[in-house]
Amino acid sequence: MDQEKRGFTLPGGRVGQTLICLAVTALAGFVYFYLALPAINFQDGEFYTFLVFLCVVYIVCVAVTTARERAREVRTPHQKVRDGILFVKKNCLPVGILLALVLAAAFVGKVISLPIFRASAYRELLDVQTGDFAQEVTQISFSEIPTLDRTSANYLGDRQMGTLSDMVSQFEYSNDSTQINYQGRPVRVAPIGYADLFKWITNRKGGLPAYVVVDMVTQQAQVVRLGEGMKYSFSEPLNRNVMRHLRFQYPTMMFSTPEFEIDEDGHPWWIAPRLVKTIGLFGGRDIQGAVLLDAVTGDSQYYEEVPTWVDTLYTPQLIMEQYDYHGTLVHGFINSILGQRDVTMTTDGYNYIAMNDDVYVYTGVTSANADQSNLGFLLCNMRTKETRYYVAPGATEAAARASAEGVVQDLGYVSTFPLLLNISGQPTYFIPLMDATNLVKSYAMVNVAQYQIVATGATVPDCERTYISMLSERGVVHGVGLPETQAEASGRVEEIRSAVLEGTSWYYIRLEGERVFYALSAAQDQNVIVLNVGDEVTVSHALPEEGEDPAILEAYAVSVK
Repeated sequence: MDQEKRGFTLPGGRVGQTLICLAVTALAGFVYFYLALPAINFQDGEFYTFLVFLCVVYIVCVAVTTARERAREVRTPHQKVRDGILFVKKNCLPVGILLALVLAAAFVGKVISLPIFRASAYRELLDVQTGDFAQEVTQISFSEIPTLDRTSANYLGDRQMGTLSDMVSQFEYSNDSTQINYQGRPVRVAPIGYADLFKWITNRKGGLPAYVVVDMVTQQAQVVRLGEGMKYSFSEPLNRNVMRHLRFQYPTMMFSTPEFEIDEDGHPWWIAPRLVKTIGLFGGRDIQGAVLLDAVTGDSQYYEEVPTWVDTLYTPQLIMEQYDYHGTLVHGFINSILGQRDVTMTTDGYNYIAMNDDVYVYTGVTSANADQSNLGFLLCNMRTKETRYYVAPGATEAAARASAEGVVQDLGYVSTFPLLLNISGQPTYFIPLMDATNLVKSYAMVNVAQYQIVATGATVPDCERTYISMLSERGVVHGVGLPETQAEASGRVEEIRSAVLEGTSWYYIRLEGERVFYALSAAQDQNVIVLNVGDEVTVSHALPEEGEDPAILEAYAVSVK
């Protein structure tokens, strides 16, 4: 009877109650850690959430086990609050103190990390050097100019998966592609994933058998089969999940989102940049090396200096965040809010460009008013974070896209986010134009300083040739001949062949004494239709890649002497 009056008690008394509460807390903590994967690091905000969760679970557990003892008492709301404090003090004081300390540490750490107190430190996160655009950003070859954006590349990759009858029912395209330089060409690579949970159960032993490569220049997608499947990916729900595998191997290390890449031999890797906080407790996000995780074996190694084949250590979002601190805090925090003298910030969007076997992220820089004009541009190496700012006042990317779309409005093409190119020393927006099926159908070049100068073409060389001609006509450049990627050939026509490809008539011209055929479509130059063997002609054509001896070269125009 006395036992009933006192209420429910656990075997072993107070000690048994404590042990059971600790066991429940440990179990709940393990489940939380397994799912949320916080770094055991006082600079990780999620770690504080984890500690608060443990404290709350323990207090609730103790409250449940003593609920009957307190249920018979009739109390006012004020008394309930007071009794709750007394309950924590009496039954779980150490845990209550720990909870208060965790909350206080998180609050103080957040405050001391605010830009209002550390404006100069935030501004120095990114070292920005001013460069000469015409001298430093050389005219790149057409083989290095990406003609697709992420959306188009993912569409082509997904469509390519549909052609593989032995994979399409079991696996799917992940839509998580990364732009890299692979064997000197800009490509997007993406792993495939399990189609659903049941497909994972039946295929997990062998892993993911392939990945997808989309050439950003030729717009060709290829599924690359592996000799041994990838066991570690984001489509793995358990221990072989990339983040979970990394967390168990590096429990204290914070990571930026791992990116999928392949090395020069085509072997798949996950690149997990190590995230550090350099200002206060939670401020000044930056990258310090990376863990390279073998997607096949799961072996990993941390590199302070990553191998040169790695292209994506810094994300565009982090680079733009750091430049926004650099540009807005130029005269301190107060000026960034009031007055905004000399305040600059990045524009809304970015793209990638391949130079010197590295991938650079490009974004525009505009004033604090965010008007329709840019002040200049940023190019940042995504592996080294070397950042150059180029003064080039002119239209924003949005204004250039609208100008390009206006030229082809009758066709209904939609522009992608521009690339910044150096064409004849002029900063130029290069804009692929897509149809309703996300396929690139045309290209536009828009002069940054005078965005009413817009050239379009069915091919990149054709677009460039028209653009340079327009620059010369407007007096923007003088004495400019053919682009460096073009040349001319003159002679007597010895052979003409023709073919119809995808509804377009193509003519292949061979001159006397030459082996190469110059391919020219009737849509580009109708003069080719009336050519005869024996005519003296001059052909404007593309230059072959260094070291290549092609049998066919693309031509842009032909004139009869």
